Order: sequence, then structure tokens, then C-alpha cells
Amino acid sequence: MPFIQDIINSPVFSWIILPLLIFLARICDVTMGTIRIIFVARGKRFLAPLLGFFEVSIWLLAISQIMQQLDNVICFAAYAAGFAMGNYIGILIEEKLAMGTLILRVFVTADDACFKERLYEAGFGVTVINGQGRNGAVEILFSVIKRKDQKKAVAIIESCKSNAFYSIEEAKSVNKGIFPSSERGQLAKTKRPHVRHGK
Repeated sequence: MPFIQDIINSPVFSWIILPLLIFLARICDVTMGTIRIIFVARGKRFLAPLLGFFEVSIWLLAISQIMQQLDNVICFAAYAAGFAMGNYIGILIEEKLAMGTLILRVFVTADDACFKERLYEAGFGVTVINGQGRNGAVEILFSVIKRKDQKKAVAIIESCKSNAFYSIEEAKSVNKGIFPSSERGQLAKTKRPHVRHGK
């Protein structure tokens, strides 16, 4: 259509509309790429390839426009800015999804029973192992938690002892466990004696 062709050939399209479209396309494909990588790490066999298909499709559209506008600096800037913004948005979305499970380790002395009891009361499962540290006997508390419960668990630990030594890492896969009562239908619960050892 002549009207559409006139718009495409206009300076407004080349210097404003097209860079904006490239910027938005890059946000979409990089956001999908960021989430896809997380899905791959989580073992999402169907979601990861599906996102990959749309990610590459959008990227091809964006890069094809760049190749046709090699003399348009604004398009290059929009492409780079979209890449940066896509990474940022992808991380934000992943944090909101809060997928996966974590392994929480807390190192405490024998007189810090507050940690165990408060974690139990909040619905977390805790396994206790006796150990020996530089300054004497310690207990190592292990708990597998859902990512969405991380702030809750850390708040409990810091409410007992703000300078407590603890570490958190990703868990590739988990089979069974004890989780707060809000967790339904994802991982089966087991009774506390089956997961607690040591004292």
C-alpha cells in the first residue's frame, strides 16, 4: 500500500520508529534468553526449547533490520540498549518466579538452639550434624528450602543472631522434604524424624 510504503521510507520511521521496534524486540528476545538459561539449569525440558524458538525468531527479525540499516547509528544504539534492558528484565522476572530449591547451611554453637526451633516452627525441615570448628564444637544445620521462602528463612536466622555464619546454594533436584505449609502439591512432606540427625 502506498501509504504504508511512504511511512516506511520516511525519516521518522528510520530514525525513531524502527530503532524503537529494534529496542523492544531485543528486550523480548534477551529476556526470553535469560529465562531460557534458567529453565535449562532447572531441567525444564519443554519450556526451554519453546522459549528458545521464539527467542531466535525475534532475534532474526531484529538483526535483519540492523543489516539493512548499517548507516543508522540510532538502530545500533537501540540494539545494544535493548540487550542490556533485556538482561535486567529477565533477571527481575526470574526473581518474581522464584523457581527452584536452595540448600541452606547454618553453622551454630551448641547454645544457639533458637535457630533450630524457629525454623521448625516456621515449617522448615532441618537436619543437624555435629562438627568441630576452630573455637570448639558446632552444629551444622542443613535445610532444603524453596527459593520463594529464602527471605523468610534468612530473616529467622538473622533474628536469632545477626552475625550468624550461613551459606546458600542452588539445589539441582530434590526428592521429598519438609516445607512450610503454604507449599502444596509440589514436593511430598515427610515427618521430622526422617530428616533430622545428630542431637
